[in-house]
Amino acid sequence: MTGNFINLVAILVGSAIGLFFGTRLSENLKTTVIAGMGLFTTGVGLQMFLKTENALVVLGALIFGAILGEWWQVEEGVQNLGIWLEKRFSGSSEGGSSRFVRGFLTASVLYCTGPMAVLGSISDGLRGDYLTLSIKSVMDGFLSIAFASTMGIGVAFSALPVFVYQGSISLLAAQLDAIVTTTMMNEMTATGGVLLMGIGISSMLELKKIRVGNFLPALAIAPMIVYLLGLFIK
Repeated sequence: MTGNFINLVAILVGSAIGLFFGTRLSENLKTTVIAGMGLFTTGVGLQMFLKTENALVVLGALIFGAILGEWWQVEEGVQNLGIWLEKRFSGSSEGGSSRFVRGFLTASVLYCTGPMAVLGSISDGLRGDYLTLSIKSVMDGFLSIAFASTMGIGVAFSALPVFVYQGSISLLAAQLDAIVTTTMMNEMTATGGVLLMGIGISSMLELKKIRVGNFLPALAIAPMIVYLLGLFIK
């Protein structure tokens, strides 16, 4: 749960900075910092991928995960949910209340729906590895600065649903620790590393648009492949 506490603090601190100093930070500074984080995230993803014991397991997980993700339209569903929630709660009303709700809702949806929220929470719950959530915390902190400077204090209150959402995933993952073997964990980590590289390339460096959300099923498929291989290969 350490990573979730770090994320909680990052959103609150970022929101506070945004409320008081956000307008004084240049766009060039924000862009450069995000690019630096993109390079770092890509490097961490590569390091995680190198933990694989069988790269074909990762490849199979990504292929089948992509098929399921595209079939279920995971990323599109998340985006549509965010659009619906924003219209539902902040569509036509005006004034301070609407501004608060818009800031709260926009930040909550964005912070909860990215692949890093799921991947980081699983790693935190299964192994106590909060590196991914730490990277996400830095990103969320800088986004909070930008959001709070324009949408107000509602952004800070988004820290609560983010903490509950990610914490729930971490607690659920912790319950699976007894049945997840070291090999399963290594392949899940390697698959997650590829997804991290995708996030760095697509969302942060903006080199190529990748629907990383549609690859999320691969995180569950990787240990399943390891389990099935164990049944047939003794």
